[in-house]
Amino acid sequence: MKIDIITIFPEIAEGPLSESIMKRARESGLVEIRCHDLRDYTTDRHRQVDDEPYGGGPGMVMKPEPFFAAVEALKTDKTRVLMMTPQGKPFQQEIAGSFAEEEHLIILCGHYEGVDHRVIEALVDDEISIGDYVLTNGTIAAVIIVDAVVRLLPGVLGDDTSSVEESFSGDEGLLEAPQYTRPADFNGMKVPGVLLSGHHRKIAEWRKAQSVDRTREIRPDLLD
Repeated sequence: MKIDIITIFPEIAEGPLSESIMKRARESGLVEIRCHDLRDYTTDRHRQVDDEPYGGGPGMVMKPEPFFAAVEALKTDKTRVLMMTPQGKPFQQEIAGSFAEEEHLIILCGHYEGVDHRVIEALVDDEISIGDYVLTNGTIAAVIIVDAVVRLLPGVLGDDTSSVEESFSGDEGLLEAPQYTRPADFNGMKVPGVLLSGHHRKIAEWRKAQSVDRTREIRPDLLD
């Protein structure tokens, strides 16, 4: 899989995507991630990527020309183009799974007061939001998308069942049951006895019940 991130802050993306599981995935060739500086696709000597909005208003709007040049240079017939924006579709595990099936993703990152809408109309397949709040720039959100997608690729987590037996995954999309490790008794707080029993059916039943209970308590919207 190939992922191209287009941003005016490539170093923001490179940092977290060069550590831990993402680093190993890149080094092993499971994913190729490239972070591009949008200013490299400008043609003026000031490398300008923004301008004042038509119709007035505060802030600056990102110009269309650099985005068009970048996408045209990187896109193939197997590319899916994403735009990070708080106005987009809420990002969920199911969407991460669909992106993980793509051969090539281009992720466009906004800044300032937004991006010229012609970019969205002509270039973008999916507008994606990571939540109902506004960040200083879309690069931070892009890193979250890449992490969520790459960890679903076969071989990235080592044990491919890890991404199946977790919150929001599976047919029901519930929260994951509580997890415990040694010691069995820590400051008087004991691991539930069923997990020490070795009885796989009872453990599975306990985890299913806990998953439902935690979802009902923390995210009841997932049960609707």
